[in-house]
Amino acid sequence: MKLKKCVLYCLLIGALSVSFTSNAYMAEAVSTATINNVSENLVTYSLDFDASKNYTVESKTINGKVVNYRAYRNIIYVANPKSKAAQSMNIFIPMDYFDNGKINDYTKKTAPIFMPNGVGGYMPGEAGEPQEKDFYGDGANAILVALSNGYVVAAPAIRGRSTIGDDGQAYVGKAPALIVDYKAAVRYLRHNKKQLPAGDTEKIISNGTSAGGALSALLGATGNAKEYEPYLKEIGAANERDDIFASSDYCPITNLEHADMAYEWMFNGVNSYYMATWQLQDLANRGMNIPGDKPGKPAQPPQALNANAANNPTASKQEVQMTQEEITVSNVLKAAFPDYINSLQLKDEQGTLLTLDKEGNGSFRDYIKGKYIQSAQDALNSGLDVSSASWVKVINGKVVDVDLNAYPASATRMKAAPAFDKLDLSSAENDEFGSENNTPKHFSAISKQYESKIGEMADSETIKLMNPMNFIGNGKAVTAKHFRIRHGAIDRDTTLAIPAILALKLQNSGIDVNFYSPWNRGHAGDYDLPELFNWIDSICKTK
Repeated sequence: MKLKKCVLYCLLIGALSVSFTSNAYMAEAVSTATINNVSENLVTYSLDFDASKNYTVESKTINGKVVNYRAYRNIIYVANPKSKAAQSMNIFIPMDYFDNGKINDYTKKTAPIFMPNGVGGYMPGEAGEPQEKDFYGDGANAILVALSNGYVVAAPAIRGRSTIGDDGQAYVGKAPALIVDYKAAVRYLRHNKKQLPAGDTEKIISNGTSAGGALSALLGATGNAKEYEPYLKEIGAANERDDIFASSDYCPITNLEHADMAYEWMFNGVNSYYMATWQLQDLANRGMNIPGDKPGKPAQPPQALNANAANNPTASKQEVQMTQEEITVSNVLKAAFPDYINSLQLKDEQGTLLTLDKEGNGSFRDYIKGKYIQSAQDALNSGLDVSSASWVKVINGKVVDVDLNAYPASATRMKAAPAFDKLDLSSAENDEFGSENNTPKHFSAISKQYESKIGEMADSETIKLMNPMNFIGNGKAVTAKHFRIRHGAIDRDTTLAIPAILALKLQNSGIDVNFYSPWNRGHAGDYDLPELFNWIDSICKTK
């Protein structure tokens, strides 16, 4: 038996050597993670960070200023990864801190840790890199801006719905894998708080857009929640806390069990839609029917999807008419939304209870109108022309009203009903809640009304673990002290009601929330980096 184990051990080491030689990523990943134990079936990675090894010193330029930093890449942040590539992290540290210098009044001990995720469309998120040009080509990306402002950056790769495990068999990125990985990355940092050359592990700030915004909000809302422990233990996460200091959330696609109702509360009556091009490609990749296509049309060849496509969608030019069944479902969903809103007992900043009547009108609707009025007025004050928005009423330079009945047709509908929990299981969210054999599942109450024709429901515990609303104010999870939530005034991937509900729930639980709807912004993120980092500075430098 000893001889057999020895032979297997040698074969495994030989196989690993070949793999490392042929795969540049794996060679680098293993060089930064010590292998503690090799058995017949398991490789266990050390969770101890060694700052003296496996780094490069690099520099990039932002606004004419050279930013020098030390880069540690492909650090596996769990002991038993399901996918090494998807569970590794990049850490970037400004060089000034290695000489005990100061940047932006921060020292190596007080520097905040900026922790962005690259998730979009619930697809895998890659470990981020400093870039002199962001996705828009307008300037430096958030990671480089953070470094220039004296932040340490920890950018984890995170499993997503298309991640296949290193065994080549199971899909290992289905819910709740994304949030489990994000938590594990936080725990890795805390486990190594004495080994990190710089960065305050009590000042971790998450950041994400779209599904990544939902993930950032979920991380902020579920600190140390016991419900995630079995999943964290399974992948060998560090035995540490995973609460964070602050959460930055751009257009979060969240609260999925109720997002369909909110969408129809806003878009009911608009019976045609324009899908995002990334959604069309996603459907083609998964062999789903493309709405509006003629029967028998050849399938498009599969193409790679990335988070940027999902975070910054381009609308298809093809207008598609909703079916009669979809229109009926829209009516059902709209009618159900008031009961949900009223059950939350939300209050605005003045303490006014926000409710809706059976027709969907009331103080909650007025609250949403107020957010659009504020957005339009700020745009007007800054010299922008808002006259093209026919749903905005301006008198003598003042925005006096917005017409929420006219808004949906102006913004255009992007998704047919149900927007997220599709009856045919075709949405990215259905895929996210799917099984390890890649069978999509339902997750909302509306599906139960169509039990004769739909597929399987996701496990109720899994659904719970993906919604921050289930943890805020429950007295068990630790909620981040600060949230910054942004949702563009013409974003129709989800309705403004969803991030508004999140913001109000947080505020009503005593959390500091900065919530705003930027004028003329669609579904995107990181478009206001100076304001974002001014906000982070304001909360991190407060004594």
